[in-house]
Amino acid sequence: MLRIRDSVRSFFLAVLLFLGGATVAPAQTTADTAPAQTTIFPHPEDSRWWLSGQVNLISQTHGRFRSPYQGDNSLRPDPEQALSRLWTIYTGIKLPGQMEFLFDVESAGGQGLSDALGLAGFTNLDVVRNPTLGASPYIARAMVHVTVPLGSEAVDATPTGLAMAAHVPARRIEIRAGKLGMADFFDVNAVGSDSHLQFTNWTVDNNGAYDYAADTRGYTYAAIVEYDTSKWSLRFGEALMPTVANGIDMDWNIARARAENIELELHPAAGMAVRLLGYVNHANMGSYDEAIDGFLAGRDLRPDVVTYRQPGRVKTGLGVNSEYAFPRLVRVFARAGCNEGHNESFAYTEVNNSAQAGGDLSGALWNRSQDRLGVAIVSNGLSASHRDYLALGGEGFLLGDGTLRYGREDILET
Repeated sequence: MLRIRDSVRSFFLAVLLFLGGATVAPAQTTADTAPAQTTIFPHPEDSRWWLSGQVNLISQTHGRFRSPYQGDNSLRPDPEQALSRLWTIYTGIKLPGQMEFLFDVESAGGQGLSDALGLAGFTNLDVVRNPTLGASPYIARAMVHVTVPLGSEAVDATPTGLAMAAHVPARRIEIRAGKLGMADFFDVNAVGSDSHLQFTNWTVDNNGAYDYAADTRGYTYAAIVEYDTSKWSLRFGEALMPTVANGIDMDWNIARARAENIELELHPAAGMAVRLLGYVNHANMGSYDEAIDGFLAGRDLRPDVVTYRQPGRVKTGLGVNSEYAFPRLVRVFARAGCNEGHNESFAYTEVNNSAQAGGDLSGALWNRSQDRLGVAIVSNGLSASHRDYLALGGEGFLLGDGTLRYGREDILET
């Protein structure tokens, strides 16, 4: 059940099919929270190469609901059904000197409800926000991953398509560079980050206020440096921003457009992790305040944030992310985040503040250890400037109902 901003409720049915190799897991997870790998073929620890694949089909539907007003970017009130199709092939090879090269090909087809418009916390993370791109395969990731040991002690790790080693130095520096997804390495959570095998909502699998650098498919070009110990980690990433909001092309002029991301990860107790995130985006963003002023002064027929874009504008944001795995069966997690709300949402979704909590129960309780029963709740909000802009008839890349009776967007997913 999902509560729309005007308190109308809709019901969504999500059906997920998984085939093939490794799950999309975080690059590094603790031994307590590392997910089991569901595979058809074995992946020996000493193998120098990686090959796996994954297919996800998600069908969603909603019934008719009352809509007192409607715009170009509204969730349509008439009954509708949508099917998304996503497949990914993960490949990797180990190179000399604790180096890996990872290369993934992906295809995102089908569509989302209302073409993924009308909800900030949209219900299907597999949906590409620009349906005109089609389902042609594309390069999702092409990156070099280097591990620099800082000691002789080694710890176990879970090999995945993002990090192939089964054993890593306990104290190390990791460097990644190339085309990648920032959400693969920042704001990761073992319970609520994987849309392939966990939740499907955009603002459950990620902090909705984390406007992380990405094109419309969720990828960018970046360099990430990470320092890891057994008790804490610190990672920093510099990434390219898209040329326009929700755009497919990246701006390679880093003097005017770029994103800095920094995250401190703490492990204060066994099975527990706390992550503190900060980011600064520089891009050709519009200003909600200037768009409102232009409309009220009679210069524009309606508020249009695109008209007031200016290179070098800055959006900052913060996030906190935590998880805890109890000794048996149960895991819980929580996230919260906010960003400055004067400049337009640009890369992820139109949320200025968000809070969520949830957890899952292992299927070992009913003798199916790969099963998980999960539940999550999230509440998303807009800044005063953002909601005034929408109330006056402005549109973003996801939201725009022609007007707005503001209320928080509250979501429950199971």
